Amino acid sequence: MEPVTERDIRSSFVNCSKGEAKRLSVPKNLNERPWDDLDFLGWSDPSLPGRSYLVVPQEERLIGVVLRYATGGTGRTQLCSICLTTHIGGVSLMTAHKAGESGRRGNSVGSYMCTDLACSLYARNKKRPARGTRSREDLTPEEKAERARENMAAFLAKLYT
Repeated sequence: MEPVTERDIRSSFVNCSKGEAKRLSVPKNLNERPWDDLDFLGWSDPSLPGRSYLVVPQEERLIGVVLRYATGGTGRTQLCSICLTTHIGGVSLMTAHKAGESGRRGNSVGSYMCTDLACSLYARNKKRPARGTRSREDLTPEEKAERARENMAAFLAKLYT
């Protein structure tokens, strides 16, 4: 992923108002992110528990998504549907209002994702789950990263259907 700026991030959101995008928490350490190892930028809002954000490069533009999830966790073993990493208590059902009129009517989509949204790093074996395991696979880290990108694209496509 190419590095992004706060301005890029704020202008990318598709499922919230411009005012909400202007007020949301943006990471302060953007210049310290491992951009070469990221397929998307994901972070949690420190001031709003249960709220996270994604910014994903798609077809020459960025797509930003506001996500919500239940806090507290279950402590159960769960599989992330993006990177296919198994965590004990580190996967949450992330929900997002759909884009456009459908979202304004309250329609949403959801997917089980790593709560820390570090799927790119898990796929590349740059990060390991605190508790849980990765299934043994014969795929290379780049093939796993490609699969994570495809799974994220499938999630994003649901925002528009």
